[in-house]
Amino acid sequence: MDETYWDTLYRTRDQVWSGAPNGVLVVEISGLAPGRALEVGCGEGADAIWLAEQGWRVTAADISQEALTRADNAARACGVTLTLLHSDMPATPPPPAAFDLVALSYFPLHRALGPASLRALAEAVAPGGTLLVVSHDLAEGHDHQGHDGTEIRMADFYAPADFAEALGEGWTILVNETRPRVSPAPPGTPHTHDTVFRAQRHS
Repeated sequence: MDETYWDTLYRTRDQVWSGAPNGVLVVEISGLAPGRALEVGCGEGADAIWLAEQGWRVTAADISQEALTRADNAARACGVTLTLLHSDMPATPPPPAAFDLVALSYFPLHRALGPASLRALAEAVAPGGTLLVVSHDLAEGHDHQGHDGTEIRMADFYAPADFAEALGEGWTILVNETRPRVSPAPPGTPHTHDTVFRAQRHS
C-alpha cells in the first residue's frame, strides 16, 4: 500500500470516500480549543476541512499527491485553507511537538514498521495536545483484496490501542475503547464497530 497503490486508487475512482468528516473525530474533538492540527492520511480532505471550519490551522498529510490535489480542491470549494504535506508517514516522521492535535482516522499502520512508528507520530503532539486514533475494529476481521489484487490482512496492522503501550510516561489516556460506529458503514463495508484511542500529552 505504497504511493503507487494510493495514486492508482484515486485515479481510477471519481470519489473514494464519503466526503463527510469522521463521526468519531467530530465527537471527540468538538470540545477542544482550536490550534495546530495534523491530519495524517487526509485522503480527499473531509476531516481536515471540517477541522479548518472549526478554526484549526490544519496540515493535511498524505502519501498520495492525487489525494492532496483532491483535498486542496475541496478545501477551496469550502472556503478554507489547508497546508498540504506530501509525505510517507510515519516512515518520514512529522516534526516533534509541533501540533496541538494529531489525528489518524482509518490510517493503515503496518506492524512491519515497528512500534517506533507509533512513537514517531505521538511525538508530533505538543505538550497539552491531543492524539486521536480511530480505526475499524480489527477483531471483526474482514481480510480482503486491494484494488490491485494485493491481499490485505487486518492482523498485519496496528490497532489504536497499541498506542497505549508505545506512549510511555507523560500522557493521560482519556479514551481506549471499541464502540458502535457513529454512522452506518458505507455499502459493502462490513465493519460495525470502531476502536478509538484518545490521549493528552502532559504540559
